[in-house]
Amino acid sequence: MVNELAPKISDSELEVMRILWRAGDALPVTEIRETLQKSRGWEATTVKTLVSRLVTKGVLRQEKRGVFYYTPLITEDAYNDWATHDLISRVYHGSARDLVAALVRSDGLTKSDLDELRDFFRMEGER
Repeated sequence: MVNELAPKISDSELEVMRILWRAGDALPVTEIRETLQKSRGWEATTVKTLVSRLVTKGVLRQEKRGVFYYTPLITEDAYNDWATHDLISRVYHGSARDLVAALVRSDGLTKSDLDELRDFFRMEGER
């Protein structure tokens, strides 16, 4: 399901999804709108349009409880996994090693990050 839905989510729609993922529960559009108005300055009509698109795309479920509440139908982890694989596939021709090499070359990883990764790979190798 994620492979089918994830590419359809625009950057603006992803902002809506992040609010819902952080909330961990269904939210009414007013709460989504208030958050996005504070952080992005978006008007109510913009937020309603984005939420409506996500419902139409099958990424959000809409439930009537006096007012409509919205729940994500994909998890943030599932979306992030898809996005990572998509990035590796599109930009690095399927090579995760090339992605990591690019991060190291561009100073995208700190010494602390590298130490944590070394520890992670050591623990994974012991499994």
